[in-house]
Amino acid sequence: MLNKNNKLINISELAIQLGLVSKKNKKPLTHTLRFWEAKFKQLKPTILAGGRRYYSTKDIKVVKIIFYLLKEQGMTINGAKNAMNKNLKDLDDTRTSSVKATYKIDYIKKKSKKLLDIIKKLNGKKNSY
Repeated sequence: MLNKNNKLINISELAIQLGLVSKKNKKPLTHTLRFWEAKFKQLKPTILAGGRRYYSTKDIKVVKIIFYLLKEQGMTINGAKNAMNKNLKDLDDTRTSSVKATYKIDYIKKKSKKLLDIIKKLNGKKNSY
């Protein structure tokens, strides 16, 4: 995802966005993204001099789908690779059986739940006056 200044996001920023942060020292777990890069052919960040990795909007979408498959669906690396390879053409928004459609449905459900929780809290505050 491009930030507000239309710049590419570096690997540390992406790791933080995804919540890939060490519980002990609060540092981003960038090695996880580098590992995924080696395992998933769909993930090709821009690598500049010195090995610094920067992710485009397309790369970030792929990373979020990989994150969803591995962390939220509990797939193995091979299972996620197979899903990504098999559904490469099906990663569009129009097919309800695609990986991307399932990811978006779950994403919307989570956001809706958060909004409902906020509304409930606000309604509770109104009633307490």
